[in-house]
Amino acid sequence: MENVFLSIGHGYAAARVARALPDGWRVIGTTRSTERAAALAAQGIEPVIWQDGGPVAALAEAFAKATHVISSVAPGEGGDPVLQVLADLPAPRLRWMGYLSATSVMGSGDDWQDENTPPAPGTARGKARLAAEGAWQAFGQAQSAGVAALRIAGIYGPGRSAIDQLQAGTARRVVKPGQVFNRIHVTDLGRIVAAAAVQGATGPFLLCDGDPAPPQNVVAHAARLTGLPCPPETQFDPAAMSPMARSFYSENKRLRSVRIGPELGISLLYPDYRAGLAAIAAGQA
Repeated sequence: MENVFLSIGHGYAAARVARALPDGWRVIGTTRSTERAAALAAQGIEPVIWQDGGPVAALAEAFAKATHVISSVAPGEGGDPVLQVLADLPAPRLRWMGYLSATSVMGSGDDWQDENTPPAPGTARGKARLAAEGAWQAFGQAQSAGVAALRIAGIYGPGRSAIDQLQAGTARRVVKPGQVFNRIHVTDLGRIVAAAAVQGATGPFLLCDGDPAPPQNVVAHAARLTGLPCPPETQFDPAAMSPMARSFYSENKRLRSVRIGPELGISLLYPDYRAGLAAIAAGQA
């Protein structure tokens, strides 16, 4: 049977997933604009124009062909907008689905957590993500398809890193004592999700590096690598932040995966932000 990989909300991270799939896989990606559709076609991705609330005929046709599906679309106030559409569509060939979730479903604290740690989201965003994970699991059961909940840490990579922020003059070094979190280089993210799809892996996976670190340290290291001026430290002030930023700084996480290596056979190319930033600075990532 031909492997047909449908990527819903095909963007920065999903592009690396498609790149990591084995040769011979057919990849279909959804986008909301004709301009982006042309860019996908140039990359060898079959584009489908779809957005929440729009016509579903093209998405329905793609979903009926798909053997594997990932969704990068975040939940909204009314739940997961993708599932609200897919629930009424036939999927006769479907074998596996991957929901690109977030580590916000995990609890906050100084203790180390892994895939065996029960999720305990402390923010509205985390609770919405966990609810979406449950909805995807239920949908998978109804479709007799395996489902992986891919809990992704802070994504960085070429074009989206502390180096790029320094170059753009937008980098900040906000210090909240004790706060650390994990990251994942987009190349490793793509390799992990592709391996999960190929192997039909199910259940929760933490997509994170092995070095939870304060964000201000990452910016300082990027400045040392590039020779760019390092912005001064500023103290955490929730009153001066957007709701999204306040939510981000409200949590502290130390995460590690106990499944990616043993079950998927993946060893990270960039096990910490130092390795990842060095590759970006050298133009190798």
